[in-house]
Amino acid sequence: MFSSLRQLFRYRALIQSLVARELKARYRGSVLGFFWSFVNPLLLLLVYTFVFTVVLPDVHPRELEPFALFLFCGILPWSWFSSSLLEASNVLIAGGNLIRKVLFPAEVLPIVTVLAGLMHFCFGLPILAAFLVYYGVPIVAGDLVWFPVVVLVQLLLTLGLALLLSALAVHFRDIRDLLSNLLTLWFFATPIIYALSQAPSSVRGFLTLNPFTHLAVSYQEVLFHAGPFTAWPRLLALAAGSLGVFAFGYFVFDRLRDTLAEEV
Repeated sequence: MFSSLRQLFRYRALIQSLVARELKARYRGSVLGFFWSFVNPLLLLLVYTFVFTVVLPDVHPRELEPFALFLFCGILPWSWFSSSLLEASNVLIAGGNLIRKVLFPAEVLPIVTVLAGLMHFCFGLPILAAFLVYYGVPIVAGDLVWFPVVVLVQLLLTLGLALLLSALAVHFRDIRDLLSNLLTLWFFATPIIYALSQAPSSVRGFLTLNPFTHLAVSYQEVLFHAGPFTAWPRLLALAAGSLGVFAFGYFVFDRLRDTLAEEV
């Protein structure tokens, strides 16, 4: 396993080129091209703004105003997380012609999926930042230092789960369908469309078992709530757990590597 991880560093140029190809392929043939990377999150934010300021103006606490921005702080990283896992669950099957080649490292494919999702997440950040400035939401510079740490923790967690799911889905094709339903439940079990403080105390303990809860709260504290960043102890604990998830995901992938070409 450790020798495979060391070799993975040698494939960084291959990963970079495949991520660029993935981004280009997504918008190939469209008039706006890469501009859609900015238009999509902008339209999503405008829809949320319309719904929660015009249609449902009084369904959330006043401290969460502007609610569309609060929601977007959680939706943006969740979109990266959920889309990466869904695509990773099918990426080895779709790329079967590549992994049948003896020298091609199969783990590159789920990694490329996650990194392409990270790029789309980054494309959405300028839109979020512009609206935070427009609405005058205060951003504490000391809290903003934690932002790359939150992104790195999410990257580790997503990579570990993507490697695990991509390898298992080759042998158990029902995983993709199960995952789409599980992600719906996972979304509502994460404080994205509500604040963690709004959840009943009897449910709050269950929500804290959800790893993405701590990521969502961290993004909200860094980008939306003014004040000291209080989520750092749980974020660092999640960082250690995410490192373990990555190690376990890569271990399972490495053990199943020799069977992948036969099953796709």
